[in-house]
Amino acid sequence: MDKNYAAWAARWRVPLGFAMAIALVILSQPTPRFLVGGAAVALVGLLLRGSAAGYLEKGQKLATHGPYRYMRNPLYLGSFVMGSGFAIAAASWTLGLAFLVFFLLIYAPVMRREEEELQRQFGGEYERYAGSVPLFFPTFLRRAGRDTSASARERFQWKRYRNNREYEAALGYIVGLVFLAAKMKLR
Repeated sequence: MDKNYAAWAARWRVPLGFAMAIALVILSQPTPRFLVGGAAVALVGLLLRGSAAGYLEKGQKLATHGPYRYMRNPLYLGSFVMGSGFAIAAASWTLGLAFLVFFLLIYAPVMRREEEELQRQFGGEYERYAGSVPLFFPTFLRRAGRDTSASARERFQWKRYRNNREYEAALGYIVGLVFLAAKMKLR
């Protein structure tokens, strides 16, 4: 992986995400059926992101509980599902394809960059975790409840959710749906 490109992608992912949101509002052609279906798909992504944020203490400790038991990047998978849902809600194959390309070009290198950072920070603990949990697509083969250590009793915490500012994704979800619904009504 080109480290310079990954650093660029990490720095520009949020501004480029806003550009994608603007394209969504401009190019969308929502219909009631697509809006409702896409909103439901995006809600699944939002819930995944929210549940992951309640287990994450960035830079403090390795998150291995909640959704992190089944995939190493539930926040990014949640973003992917949300973006896919909004592309469906927009009733635009063009936006769906643009989002897929955007995600592959921006988030794939960012995930790999973060993997390297976690490897440096957590060493063998991260190696063991990465060896048993897939990067992006979840596996449900791990069984919950087998580990009785204190760390296995880790629970979702709203404080972490707030500290990770995940409420911003919820606000974005609402605002995006309001804009799409308004555009649909104005057509």
